[in-house]
Amino acid sequence: MGFPGTWMTESESMVYRVVPKCACSTIGQIMFYSDHGRYFDGDIHDSTSGLHKWNQDASQRVIEEKVKNHGALTFTCVRNPYSRILSSFFDKIAGIQRNGKRYRGNLVPQLIQRYGIDVGSPENDFDFDQIASFRRFLLFARDTIRWRRPMEPDIHWSAMSGHIATFIVNGGRYDQIFFTEKFDEGMQKVLDAAPVTHKLNLADVPKFNESEGHGPKRKHKVSDYFDDLSRHLVWEIYKKDFQLFKYDFDDPDNKFPKSAVDIEEVHVKLGR
Repeated sequence: MGFPGTWMTESESMVYRVVPKCACSTIGQIMFYSDHGRYFDGDIHDSTSGLHKWNQDASQRVIEEKVKNHGALTFTCVRNPYSRILSSFFDKIAGIQRNGKRYRGNLVPQLIQRYGIDVGSPENDFDFDQIASFRRFLLFARDTIRWRRPMEPDIHWSAMSGHIATFIVNGGRYDQIFFTEKFDEGMQKVLDAAPVTHKLNLADVPKFNESEGHGPKRKHKVSDYFDDLSRHLVWEIYKKDFQLFKYDFDDPDNKFPKSAVDIEEVHVKLGR
């Protein structure tokens, strides 16, 4: 199976297991800058050179060799499951993508028909009941993850532990796992531990948010979106994420983790 979702600097200074909706655009740009002294012109997900990626055939051998020898600092980044699934909804379901179209073509019309979701449109300034539609989307997300219908689960709302586990099961090992909510602190530790060619000040790094400005703004605090049933679904989908990455399930408005990640625990529990 190899190491899907893995990026590595061309200098082989650091290896990153991408977790969607966890600052991956910014992390990729920082990795690119650390080698080249400039940011990639465009969305880093579209780059085909300047950064090794597992989905580029020419990169697979060098990534696999480096990961299996543990020859570079290896890391990933996680995010509060409540805010991550909300971000997935507002970006991928309610938002318009960079190409000016809806995500995955007929996905949103299918959700409107099957789950009664309303996401508005740019023409009506995305005027819709955000809470009701999000809760229906959450039911859909659970159906894809639990029963793989009406489609396979999407990478943007499948559990972080699943993404992170594939890397371990196939022979990789993480040195650092940090939090999106404490991004500068965590990313700085990575940069301090890796031999970077071009140093950068994280305070000066632009926000590389591919979804910003292409959809509705969230109108309510996080907890308003999650009633008892929604929280039950969130626990069903993301139980491991809350437990392994130390987030607060009881208070959706507390976005911060309760403690640092226990790297050994992650390797033991996800490496089975």
